[in-house]
Amino acid sequence: MSVAPWLVLAVGNPARGDDALAPLLLERLRESGVEAGGEVELLTDFQLQVEHALDLRGRRGVLFVDAALPGAVPGAVLSTLVPDHAPTAATHALHPAAVLRVAELLDGHAPAAWLLAIEGASFGLGEPPSPAGERHLGRARSLAGAWLRARRFGPRSRCA
Repeated sequence: MSVAPWLVLAVGNPARGDDALAPLLLERLRESGVEAGGEVELLTDFQLQVEHALDLRGRRGVLFVDAALPGAVPGAVLSTLVPDHAPTAATHALHPAAVLRVAELLDGHAPAAWLLAIEGASFGLGEPPSPAGERHLGRARSLAGAWLRARRFGPRSRCA
């Protein structure tokens, strides 16, 4: 099996205030040209489903990006993920670790994975991102850029 590009998978609803932070980060990464060499793929969706495990097939790794509730993380935090082996009662919207578990069940292994959580402040329908969310988005962009450089571009390249 050939190795698929690194994946950055953003989750969020652009019409719900700070829930748009992850899709906004993906837009900014796309504008910076990170997909140009074909080594990175950017994907966005409203929520994670079991079907997203298929997007992980053959990947060297995946960076999940999602907004976090106020106080859940300080600003923006990048952490490693492992598959969640606890049974999941619902399949409507999954946590990234549950998607990794589905990938593991399908293929016998899951790719290396990380979660970039961006703290939001306001998630109202029809609201724009909050000023606090915009600040945290700046920090998330720096973290995503460092993650990409470490995997694709090397230490001296510029991205994000």
